[in-house]
This record gives sequence, structure tokens and C-alpha cells, in this order.
Amino acid sequence: MAFLALLIPVLQGCVPGLIDDRRTSGTQIEDSSIERKIGNRIEEKFGTEVHLDVTSYNRYVVLMGEAPTQKVKDEIGTLALGVENVRNVQNEITIGPVTSSATRANDAYLTSKVKTRLATASKVNPSHIKVVTEDSVVYLMGLVTHKEADEATEIASTTGGVRKVVKVFEYTE
Repeated sequence: MAFLALLIPVLQGCVPGLIDDRRTSGTQIEDSSIERKIGNRIEEKFGTEVHLDVTSYNRYVVLMGEAPTQKVKDEIGTLALGVENVRNVQNEITIGPVTSSATRANDAYLTSKVKTRLATASKVNPSHIKVVTEDSVVYLMGLVTHKEADEATEIASTTGGVRKVVKVFEYTE
């Protein structure tokens, strides 16, 4: 049973509707579609020139990764905002070289550490928080109360290896 509890944050977002998500199943599917559409458009236009992670939660998009110039970063933001049903775009792309595979592996590890800590802390339902890490910066997204946001932020910010936490929450109260 403990093993299953640890898998919940890992599976979050993988299968729309199977986990206690505050978004409707239609919105969960739309978020997946938005991520795919943006990713495809960016890959077609920029190829390996950029490294991009696109996360949509409740049709609110966060762009993370690296771009070679401010102009490319801005173009990516404009492309993302032009995708149907996107409500808003937060462009967190940094200007600089693409991160290494070792950095990305560490990011995946940090994401799993934060998700596991959320699941075991029993202060926040981990299925209400989406966790994404880019270059040791943890992004927290979700439809949450202010108390849940504060608790999730505290957990993420005190996780070893996390350089910074960026909150991208929508509040339910």
C-alpha cells in the first residue's frame, strides 16, 4: 500500500480523470493537447536550437527551458499564446545554452523527490499539485487553497538540491 501511495504523484497527470484532480476531465485532456501543440510548433520552427518544457494546467501555460536569444524566447511565447484555448502564458525560458542530459536527469530526480515529500507529508493532496523542475528550479502548479499553496511551497523549498521555487497557482477560495 505504501508503494502505491508513492506512485500517485508519479502518475499525476498521466491518466486524466483517474486521480483526484480539481480540473475537469475535459480540461485535463485540453491541457495535454495544448502541451503537444505548443511542443510541436516549437520543434518545427526551432528544432534543437532550443530546449523547451511546456506545462499546461487549467489552460495556463508555463514555458521552461533554454533559448539562444531574447528574440527566440519572445517568439516562443508568442507561438504558445497563439495556440487555441490557451488562457495565459508565463515564459520562464532562460537565455543561454541548452542544458546537459545530466542536468535534466537531476531535474527528474528533484521532481520525484518533491512529489514523494508531498505524498508523505499528508498536508497537501499531491494530486492537486503539478511539479515540474527545470535547472533545479521547481515549478508548482495547481488549483489550490492559499494554505495548500503555502504548505506545498514549504515542502518544495526545503527539498535538498532545489535552487528556487516558482508558484504558478490558481486559488480556489
